[in-house]
Amino acid sequence: MKKLIAMLLILAVALTMAACGKTAASESTTASESTAASAAAETTAASGTASASAKHIAIVQLVDNSAFSEMIEAFENKLSALGYADAVYDVKNAQGDMSTLNSICAELKSADYDLIVPIVTPAAQAVVNAGVSAPVVFISVTNPVGAGIMGDLAKPDKNATGTSNIVPVDEIFGLAGKLTPDLKNIGVLYCSGETNAVQTAQKAEKYLDENGYTYKEVTVASSAEVQQAAQSLAPKCDAIYVPIDSTVQSAMAQVVEAATAQKIPVYGSDPVMVKSGALACVSVSNTQLGEESAVMADQILRGTAVADVPAKALTDYQYVVSAAAAKALGLTIPQIDGLVTIGQ
Repeated sequence: MKKLIAMLLILAVALTMAACGKTAASESTTASESTAASAAAETTAASGTASASAKHIAIVQLVDNSAFSEMIEAFENKLSALGYADAVYDVKNAQGDMSTLNSICAELKSADYDLIVPIVTPAAQAVVNAGVSAPVVFISVTNPVGAGIMGDLAKPDKNATGTSNIVPVDEIFGLAGKLTPDLKNIGVLYCSGETNAVQTAQKAEKYLDENGYTYKEVTVASSAEVQQAAQSLAPKCDAIYVPIDSTVQSAMAQVVEAATAQKIPVYGSDPVMVKSGALACVSVSNTQLGEESAVMADQILRGTAVADVPAKALTDYQYVVSAAAAKALGLTIPQIDGLVTIGQ
């Protein structure tokens, strides 16, 4: 009997110890899971890039270049200063391919954005033609009405408004006449697929016809054709003029190389062209275009209808000349009021 009682006591102690060990292990596992869940929650919170109220904005461009980068940076900085520091931007770049641009815009129809910002004419046309539902504020469209983006600058009617950079061809050729007064025959080089380039080229050619110049025109369909086009045009003219044109602008170094080989200047329509080797340009500031579009975007994001935000044509022109290009051509830059010399 004593042996039986002793055995029962030993068994009871063993069962008690096992139960305690199981409880401790369970508590340890629960604590570990709680710690892991807490860490995961902290990681999720730390990885957030914007508040729930942050605006989601798509920026659309046919191609990337320094002028567009300047516009985008100015737009984002101004919008941040207006109270949208936590805005989230998605940059959609078609890499120079129109079919890719159209595909991007088709996808935007079903995407959830508070605002879509196309950069210059081709992107703005593609966005508007796609019929996106989000409001559109474009940056730097040369002729919004002529491009079919709206019927009237004062009353946008296709869910799109923004800034326009009217190219002052009379000012450009007036400056050319002062820098290189012996010009008679102008080569006009542009992309036939860009409405803004076609319209500006036609405007330039009309001016040349009316002011006693002659001209030769060469068009390209892509940036891959620019070098050969410039090489064929340069020996036949006294200067090359490049309208506002994303395609040719992306290959300006090749245009300048062909022109410099013939000792003739290149005149452009954007300061970035001058930075890339053109002799001079007259244009609106890319920074101003971006900032003004941001002001318009702010109005719309705060509830103003797109139709009630008129498009704005900017005419505060910059006159820019390249000292390096002048030196390469053996030219002396004359004293001209308002002329800004870069690359000294």
